[in-house]
Amino acid sequence: MTGRKRRRAPPAEPEYRPGQLLDWRDSSHWSDRTLPCRYCGSPTRLRDSRMKPAHKTCAEEALTVQAAEAADAYHQNGQT
Repeated sequence: MTGRKRRRAPPAEPEYRPGQLLDWRDSSHWSDRTLPCRYCGSPTRLRDSRMKPAHKTCAEEALTVQAAEAADAYHQNGQT
Protein backbone atom coordinates (compact mmCIF):
# COMPACT_ATOMS: atom_id res chain seq x y z
CA MET A 1 0.00 0.00 0.00
CA THR A 2 1.27 3.47 -0.81
CA GLY A 3 1.01 6.59 1.33
CA ARG A 4 -0.97 8.48 -1.30
CA LYS A 5 -4.60 9.30 -0.80
CA ARG A 6 -7.13 9.64 -3.55
CA ARG A 7 -8.55 13.10 -4.01
CA ARG A 8 -12.25 13.37 -3.55
CA ALA A 9 -14.43 15.27 -5.95
CA PRO A 10 -15.82 18.52 -4.55
CA PRO A 11 -19.36 18.26 -3.23
CA ALA A 12 -22.03 18.88 -5.80
CA GLU A 13 -23.86 22.19 -5.64
CA PRO A 14 -27.19 21.64 -3.92
CA GLU A 15 -30.08 22.14 -6.26
CA TYR A 16 -32.30 24.96 -5.06
CA ARG A 17 -36.01 24.43 -5.23
CA PRO A 18 -38.44 27.05 -3.91
CA GLY A 19 -39.92 26.11 -0.58
CA GLN A 20 -36.87 24.17 0.65
CA LEU A 21 -34.72 26.78 2.29
CA LEU A 22 -36.74 28.08 5.22
CA ASP A 23 -38.86 26.19 7.74
CA TRP A 24 -41.81 28.31 8.80
CA ARG A 25 -43.95 25.58 10.36
CA ASP A 26 -43.75 27.31 13.73
CA SER A 27 -46.83 29.38 14.60
CA SER A 28 -44.66 32.45 15.29
CA HIS A 29 -44.53 33.02 11.52
CA TRP A 30 -48.30 33.51 11.33
CA SER A 31 -50.33 36.62 12.09
CA ASP A 32 -54.05 37.28 12.12
CA ARG A 33 -53.37 40.64 10.48
CA THR A 34 -52.82 40.83 6.71
CA LEU A 35 -50.07 43.22 5.62
CA PRO A 36 -48.20 43.75 2.33
CA CYS A 37 -45.14 41.54 1.80
CA ARG A 38 -41.92 43.51 2.24
CA TYR A 39 -40.58 42.07 -1.02
CA CYS A 40 -43.47 41.85 -3.50
CA GLY A 41 -46.18 43.99 -1.90
CA SER A 42 -48.92 41.32 -2.10
CA PRO A 43 -50.97 40.72 1.05
CA THR A 44 -49.69 38.07 3.45
CA ARG A 45 -50.24 36.84 6.97
CA LEU A 46 -46.76 35.33 7.19
CA ARG A 47 -43.98 37.00 9.18
CA ASP A 48 -40.24 36.52 8.87
CA SER A 49 -37.84 36.08 11.78
CA ARG A 50 -37.90 39.86 12.38
CA MET A 51 -41.71 39.80 12.47
CA LYS A 52 -41.95 41.73 9.20
CA PRO A 53 -44.56 40.61 6.65
CA ALA A 54 -43.03 38.36 3.99
CA HIS A 55 -44.03 35.40 1.88
CA LYS A 56 -41.79 32.38 2.43
CA THR A 57 -40.88 32.16 -1.25
CA CYS A 58 -40.12 35.90 -1.42
CA ALA A 59 -37.84 35.62 1.64
CA GLU A 60 -36.07 32.59 0.13
CA GLU A 61 -35.50 34.44 -3.14
CA ALA A 62 -34.07 37.42 -1.24
CA LEU A 63 -31.70 35.11 0.67
CA THR A 64 -30.58 33.49 -2.58
CA VAL A 65 -29.82 36.90 -4.11
CA GLN A 66 -27.96 38.03 -0.98
CA ALA A 67 -25.85 34.87 -0.97
CA ALA A 68 -24.98 35.29 -4.65
CA GLU A 69 -24.02 38.94 -4.10
CA ALA A 70 -21.84 38.00 -1.12
CA ALA A 71 -20.10 35.27 -3.14
CA ASP A 72 -19.47 37.71 -6.00
CA ALA A 73 -18.03 40.31 -3.63
CA TYR A 74 -15.83 37.66 -2.04
CA HIS A 75 -14.46 36.57 -5.42
CA GLN A 76 -13.97 40.17 -6.62
CA ASN A 77 -11.79 40.91 -3.57
CA GLY A 78 -9.26 38.32 -4.70
CA GLN A 79 -10.54 35.49 -2.54
CA THR A 80 -11.09 32.04 -3.94
